[in-house]
Amino acid sequence: MPELDNDLLSIQEARTLATAAREAQKQFIHASQAEVDRICQAMAEAAYAASERLGRMAAEETGYGVPEHKTLKNVLSSKLLWDEIKDIPTVGVIRHDIKKKIYDIAWPMGVVAALTPSTNPTSTTMYKTLISVKARNGIVVAPHPYAAKCSAETSRLMAEAGERAGMPKGLVSCMTKVTLPGTQELMKHKYVAVILATGGSDMVRAAHSVGKPAYGVGPGNVPVYVDRSADLARAAKYIVASKAFDHSVICATEQAVVADKPIAAQLEELMKAEGAYFVNDEQARALAEILFVGHLPNPKSVGKSPQQLAQMCGISVPATARILVAKLKGVGASEPLSGEKLTTVLGWYEVDGWESGCERSLELINYGGRGHSLVIHAQDEKVVMQFGLEKPVFRILVNTFGTLGATGYTTGVMPSMTLGSGGVGGAITGDNITVHHLYNIKRLAYEITPPPEAAMQPGSTDDPAQLTGKISAAPVSVGAADVQIEEIVRRVLAELKK
Repeated sequence: MPELDNDLLSIQEARTLATAAREAQKQFIHASQAEVDRICQAMAEAAYAASERLGRMAAEETGYGVPEHKTLKNVLSSKLLWDEIKDIPTVGVIRHDIKKKIYDIAWPMGVVAALTPSTNPTSTTMYKTLISVKARNGIVVAPHPYAAKCSAETSRLMAEAGERAGMPKGLVSCMTKVTLPGTQELMKHKYVAVILATGGSDMVRAAHSVGKPAYGVGPGNVPVYVDRSADLARAAKYIVASKAFDHSVICATEQAVVADKPIAAQLEELMKAEGAYFVNDEQARALAEILFVGHLPNPKSVGKSPQQLAQMCGISVPATARILVAKLKGVGASEPLSGEKLTTVLGWYEVDGWESGCERSLELINYGGRGHSLVIHAQDEKVVMQFGLEKPVFRILVNTFGTLGATGYTTGVMPSMTLGSGGVGGAITGDNITVHHLYNIKRLAYEITPPPEAAMQPGSTDDPAQLTGKISAAPVSVGAADVQIEEIVRRVLAELKK
């Protein structure tokens, strides 16, 4: 009975918050650009000031990752994101094409249902709140049950900062009674206009099945190809650091190294020097048994240090190990470690030449990361461009971290914690989701071409049969030659011009 009560309380909370967000958004739709920006800046500053505290809170509540790294993600999703989007116009006329005489007018979607994950809870709440309000939407956050407290605290302090700056009360909120029925009720609620889903595959599929516009992300089985032309010392340092970052809970983290044979042995030694511990076959099998539940990552092994994983599966690893590396032979269900591993375990393959590296990378992408991301370390621009042109992913990250590159910390892509995987990955876009995706555009269009004279004249008859008979004077058999068809088309066009 208590469980049923929780479901009912959660459903009612979803309805109450969605209704309040809609009422607040009806007021906020009249806000000026200056008012919107003042409110968003206040929320960004409050989130940034609390980045360290909230990062520590997220790590403690979920048991995932590294507090210091979660702090960096919070900085990305508050200060760095705001710096990137603050000058983007989102109110009234946002563009004017003088030649075409078209005015583009931004129009908010309404209320955003924001589903956030346990892996990046506070940073995703910050990011979704800022891009939603910047586009003049209301937002209700539906956190993962494992991260309900830290998500609610993030939303609370941002809402209070926004309200002090003039934001209508209720525009920003977070569910605190979190159950699956409650989250489903929020997504289906009549006042929710769009769903922002960041999390596991099942959650994203649920968001897409509601029948509303939804932005979701698929899994990211990200290969990192290291070419013979690469700066190997840099590649080794970056790969280990990126895989170890927040214990690998970002979906864009490297999942398998694809090493060019001439440099493979040197790369291995350089990675060992950075803290990579290469496990043997027996240890790899023990890891595979605990890392997955069916084909999905095991929540108990997500975001864990090498030492925690070793204790879980009964193997021994050095205290200095930052990541574990398993040498693999194939890709697919028979080789579990070839899939997405949201923890500090990295696959390893060796190939001879970039063409073979392309093939192996494609195998990994097709096994569980279509549309997401790929990392390449190379100085040969021809090789880099071939990977960019041929791979079915929407972020090709060159000579940088997978984790921080895909999310916009070390590259010029838009800062984001929701990384679209495009049509090939089951998503509506391959973009880094940002403020542009949360408003629609009305177009005020003036005449630039007079209508054709034929459009101004009344028809010669109200009887379609008579018109048909007039322009179909010469019957044509089904097997008519192309020249006959062309002649009929010319006659029809001539009649229409009269």
